[in-house]
Amino acid sequence: MRRTITVTGTASARAVPDMVTLTLGVETRRASAAEAYSDAGRAASAVAAGLRSAGVGDPEIRTSGLNLRADLVWVEGQGQKVTGYIASSTLQVGIGSPADAGSAVAAAVAAGGDDIRINAIEQGFADPSGVNAKAQEAAWSDALGRAQQYAQLAGARLGAVLSVSQEPGSGGPVPAGGLTRAYAVEAIPVEAGESTVSASVTVQWELLAD
Repeated sequence: MRRTITVTGTASARAVPDMVTLTLGVETRRASAAEAYSDAGRAASAVAAGLRSAGVGDPEIRTSGLNLRADLVWVEGQGQKVTGYIASSTLQVGIGSPADAGSAVAAAVAAGGDDIRINAIEQGFADPSGVNAKAQEAAWSDALGRAQQYAQLAGARLGAVLSVSQEPGSGGPVPAGGLTRAYAVEAIPVEAGESTVSASVTVQWELLAD
């Protein structure tokens, strides 16, 4: 019977991210659905214009959500009552560099005023293949080192690789009302730091007598 050994190696690689994805939203609360919807549209258009003025290209600005709902409250003895309507829209924005993200956010906030929401900011890589390759190579070295150690403890040595399988690597807005107003907004810098990419690989070797 053929003896085998199966080991999982894990590792990570770090690199400075070269792109930022922002999730921005606008939210308006008005007396009628039509007012809320119209004002949300105007606010979203103003935010998009502000982003363009900061150098963000049209292909990098995408509407990813649109919502219109009644604002309900519970009144004792009367049940639920409609007090107004809330319209919201979400924009996904791609920024070419973390260094440019602060000015883009500031421009969006200045254009959106009280109606803008900053939902999330994520940093990543335009082309992750390089850092992925480093993580995968390190995971392979980890698996090989473990397998060699176990084989030695078992009084054996590694033979041919029989199989390899790779495992997948591993905030809400603050409500506010009011009309959209323009402000002079100071940019908050977005620090790139380093992002970590993880990799995991499971390898089966033939185990030979030493």
